[in-house]
Amino acid sequence: MDSTLNPLHSTRPDTARPKSPWGRHDPYVSMEELGKSFVGFASLPHQIHRKNVKKGFEFTLMVVGESGLGKSTLINSLFLTGLYSDRILPNTSEMIERTVGISKKTVDIEEKGVRLKLTIVDTPGFGDALDGTESYYPVLDYLHEQFEQYRMDEMGKHRTQIKDNRVHCCLYFISPYGRGLKPLDVAFMKDLQTHVNIVPVIAKADCLTKAELLRKKETIRREMEFHKIKIFEFSDCDSDNDVEWTRQDFEMKNSVPFAVVGSNMQLRMDGRKVRVRAYPWGVVEVENPDHSDLVHLRTMLVRTHMQDLKEKTQDNLYEQFRISRMNMRSPSMSF
Repeated sequence: MDSTLNPLHSTRPDTARPKSPWGRHDPYVSMEELGKSFVGFASLPHQIHRKNVKKGFEFTLMVVGESGLGKSTLINSLFLTGLYSDRILPNTSEMIERTVGISKKTVDIEEKGVRLKLTIVDTPGFGDALDGTESYYPVLDYLHEQFEQYRMDEMGKHRTQIKDNRVHCCLYFISPYGRGLKPLDVAFMKDLQTHVNIVPVIAKADCLTKAELLRKKETIRREMEFHKIKIFEFSDCDSDNDVEWTRQDFEMKNSVPFAVVGSNMQLRMDGRKVRVRAYPWGVVEVENPDHSDLVHLRTMLVRTHMQDLKEKTQDNLYEQFRISRMNMRSPSMSF
């Protein structure tokens, strides 16, 4: 047999492997790549991207805090929606008498062809009663029920149809009044930390001067460390060579707890629409990093760490819950 025809005994120098016939049909392959050996597995991230975009994304966010701290307004500002445009605030007597409840609202948001199903879980009545010792139990019960329902669905027959109602993040609103955390804040967050990712925010930050705000942030950090309260930890920056990403990551980490200002009012300034809070002495631009941490909070929740929040809910918080349920003798769980 002619050795030139037998690849096992070829005396010719090694040549590049023939290009994949599918390469020219792949829109993600550049002309430079077509000139090289190409199998095609480098397009796997694009396959996942296309599949996820087609299916859409889901995210559940809980907001907890006293009435009057601007929770609803902040949600509207964060996601540029009118989710709470019809909200009616209770009067003082109603706030004192009512118990803590759970309210859910879902909105479908689309941006550049990407769909997000956003579920907001509100906790009206939290912290309104004169004695708030047990006011947060309904919230913990709700979080536990979502974990338990997910666990039961995993054990069922139709696992491909599991609906994930678990809460991926909790924005915990801290009052701007007072020195630091209240006893209710400490007690609640210590129980809350095993059920959901906590992201603390200082509400209505425009009530404080910059110096007061810096002192309050530092006080809250010290108190959370003293009481061993675990909040959501930012993952390390993956791209050390990206200067802009590194700077943004540094600013977000140093903004915690996020000092936020929300507003439904828009004014046209310098040819663009700006969300502001108007006062006799001027305006506060809620999306201006010099006035509020709203942009940093939005960046963290949506652009950089939404997937991290979901993965930590699944891999850490839910997994710990699942293991604890397996180790329990009693089928029920109490706090």
